[in-house]
Amino acid sequence: MSGHSKWSKVKRLKGALDVERSRLFSKLSKEITIAARLGGGNLMLNPRLRAAIQSARSKSMPNENIARAVKRGERATSTAAAMEQMLYEGYGAGGVALIVEAATDNRNRTAAALRCFFAEKQGVLGGPGSVSHLFLRRGQIIVSKSALQEERLLEVALQAGAEDLIRNEESFAILTSPSCFHSVAESLRNFQVPIESRQLIFLPRRIVDVSDLQTASYILQLCDALEGHDDVLRVHSNFNIHEGLLAKIHPN
Repeated sequence: MSGHSKWSKVKRLKGALDVERSRLFSKLSKEITIAARLGGGNLMLNPRLRAAIQSARSKSMPNENIARAVKRGERATSTAAAMEQMLYEGYGAGGVALIVEAATDNRNRTAAALRCFFAEKQGVLGGPGSVSHLFLRRGQIIVSKSALQEERLLEVALQAGAEDLIRNEESFAILTSPSCFHSVAESLRNFQVPIESRQLIFLPRRIVDVSDLQTASYILQLCDALEGHDDVLRVHSNFNIHEGLLAKIHPN
């Protein structure tokens, strides 16, 4: 029976992965549909759609799924026309700020679900502008460290119109203004710089360090719940939890 037991574990794991993959594809599909509805299905004329499709392909989303999402946006069916991108703002435990990007065809349904998530984890969903003043809207382009030397990448990025370059452990993050985001990304491609990902982000003006174990646990549980919701595309925050505290919450 050991073989059967092993296969049962494999099936459970595969099932969980399939659910996660389906949820990811659903989010990517919504973003493609919105981009196509707002800017049309011509990739040459719609940089937002190009970015959405590039992101989907980087996650191994099948081409037929991508094509269907584009067509939904182009046709502007009743479902696609009702789908809109929304921002929800609120505070988590310890006063940390959170901005949630969502794509929804029912504002009330999505707001009610998010309000419940915040309340359950010692937070509160606020109104428009309640926390957005704590962030800067920026374009972020991620490039692998192995792609180009830092000095050369900085030169190319600044020449293309970028504002800054940040060194992370395994990659470089190029920051741009929202208006220059797509043009900088296209310029980097023209310079044969391979882009790992690109998206508009909310960059916190200051970081809130969380040192309390219970507060950190509430924050992480809230972020997990938000990111697991089908309508949520991305979650932005201004908190930092040190590795030692993370290890106590997730010892494995």
